[in-house]
Amino acid sequence: MDEKKLSGYLMSATAIVAVCLAIAVIAVVPAAGEAILYDYPEFSGWYMPWLAFIWLAAIPCFAALALVWKIAQAIRAGQAFASGVAHLLAVIAKLAAGDALFFLAGNIALFCKGMNHPGVLLLSLLVVCAGIAGAAIASALSHLVERAAELREESDLTI
Repeated sequence: MDEKKLSGYLMSATAIVAVCLAIAVIAVVPAAGEAILYDYPEFSGWYMPWLAFIWLAAIPCFAALALVWKIAQAIRAGQAFASGVAHLLAVIAKLAAGDALFFLAGNIALFCKGMNHPGVLLLSLLVVCAGIAGAAIASALSHLVERAAELREESDLTI
């Protein structure tokens, strides 16, 4: 597969994920919260803290998607194995790890305030594990791309 096709797929996937995430955060989560309030009005004090928490947790996800877009542009330009791409992957790893820790801390804080169910807290561990796994993958890719960039520079100097 050539670089233009690969970057096109990556850009398409990034745009689709960004649109889906935006729809989920802007429309689905608030609607689901309102539906819960309709059935359980005693949770009305939980709605805004949870909504703010979900919105804050989504910010690093959008930032990571913007960085993936930049990586796709670098691939299109033939710079897949460059230090800049390795740096972007390292930033994505930090965003994923930070967001996972924020999500865990937020769920624990909401639980301690009596605004979270133990089952939801346990389920949030799956999201945290996915975030940590994503951070580990991005970090490993960052290291490999940095090493490939070094080898490419050495190769360019020997020719």
